[in-house]
Amino acid sequence: MDSADIPLLEVRDVSKTFPGVRALRGVSLELHAGEVLAVCGENGAGKSTLMNILSGIMPADEGGRISFRGKPWAPRTPRDAKDSGLAIVHQELQLVPDLDVAQNIALGRTSGKGPQLLVDDRRNRRECAKLLDRLGIAIPVGARLGDLSVAEQQMVEIARALSYDAKVLIMDEPTAALSQQEAEKLFDLVEQLTAEGLGVIYISHRLHEVMRLADRVTVLRDGESVFSTDRSEVTRPLLIEKMVGRPIEEDRRIASEPAPEVALEVSHVSTEALLDDISFTLRRGEILGLAGLMGSGRTELARAIIGADPRSAGTITINGRPVNVRIPSDAVARGIGYLSEDRKGSGLLLEKTVSDNIAIANLPQNTRLGVVDGAALDTIAEKHVRNLSIRTPSIHQTVHLLSGGNQQKVIIGRWLERDTDILIVDEPTRGIDVGAKEEIYTILEGLAEAGKSIIVISSEIPEILRISHRIAVMSEGRLAGVVDRAGATQDTLMALATTGRDSAVEGVG
Repeated sequence: MDSADIPLLEVRDVSKTFPGVRALRGVSLELHAGEVLAVCGENGAGKSTLMNILSGIMPADEGGRISFRGKPWAPRTPRDAKDSGLAIVHQELQLVPDLDVAQNIALGRTSGKGPQLLVDDRRNRRECAKLLDRLGIAIPVGARLGDLSVAEQQMVEIARALSYDAKVLIMDEPTAALSQQEAEKLFDLVEQLTAEGLGVIYISHRLHEVMRLADRVTVLRDGESVFSTDRSEVTRPLLIEKMVGRPIEEDRRIASEPAPEVALEVSHVSTEALLDDISFTLRRGEILGLAGLMGSGRTELARAIIGADPRSAGTITINGRPVNVRIPSDAVARGIGYLSEDRKGSGLLLEKTVSDNIAIANLPQNTRLGVVDGAALDTIAEKHVRNLSIRTPSIHQTVHLLSGGNQQKVIIGRWLERDTDILIVDEPTRGIDVGAKEEIYTILEGLAEAGKSIIVISSEIPEILRISHRIAVMSEGRLAGVVDRAGATQDTLMALATTGRDSAVEGVG
């Protein structure tokens, strides 16, 4: 076989079993130099387990084989994998905010010859500057990491991985916290690296990125590799069907129509930091999409409505009555629920159970003389687990062990039990696979049909188009416009989202 035909990385019939769980069943894939291989699959499909094996975090079971650069390969530790030429950029960045860029890139190694206890900072800075310059990354090596944007930190993480002279780079959900413009810069870097001969394994739930970037696609489902082909042979519907195991009608839009009554009216709301004179209404039974570029003020608007950020001007009216919402508990008392975009950081108690997480907004109603009625809370949790199809072995399972989609359902169950009339959902499907996305959409649609009023904030325009009755678009802290779904397209929404501050208009309706 010609050496050019030998895969850079080859996985054949690899399996992995944990106590009571078969995570991988004879998985195979191959990666060639200079290509992007997209590895797709729902949460629980086995992607993370496979990447942990390849990056030396855990060994595979006996029976399969892995070859790297044409030779048998079995990394024993992450450092072993890096030294061999395989690096991974995790979704959760492995960096230290209080160190500068050069120090972060040098983490885990020393500069100079022989074992040293001290790092040669001057040499490291020179080497890091050369590396960043080669990669076209314009970030000062002395900049404190914590002062950089998430996108810049992502670039530093990639530079750190490549500083090991990597031949294979695994990227796990690299654009999860990036804007579209930042993602495009990342794609340009990936294309530059593959042009230099690097092989990239790209893991993403964002299928438009797969269609944009990949040369080939491998799909994992239930721990098995079920599909692998050139990207040119793949359509988005086919890819979804292979991932989920059934066709999904992505273009379906919500069928119900909202009532004419106004549930929430936001009038001339401003904040000192960003928001400027924002007005709109939300009808009963309506899903109002809130779109805009990162930094446009979408989340800040939600926080101003619920009292998490102080308003410098403007009023909030619920069911025709002005209300004074100064702090989030005021919003909850008036029937407004908020699902944060950071469900792990501020939405969930990760080490608590499903039952505890659903109950937290409703403890006073189930407490007598200071004693919590545990049986009543368990009954409540079982109801929502059943109604929302939350996949969990038990209501006593700790939430951090659930998939992202099921974690999101737990938070929805919390606010359903609170019986909030208005629900603000920020990035409802971030980091969630395509099958779970449709389940979340169905839940939100059902709530709207039952008369709940919902604001959905999303950075994914296809999601906004899929689920909204109307769409409000933010631009630079102002409301650029409100459009009905019938007249909305990706182009019209992007045109509004990129409207300059001087051109943004006061929203109506």
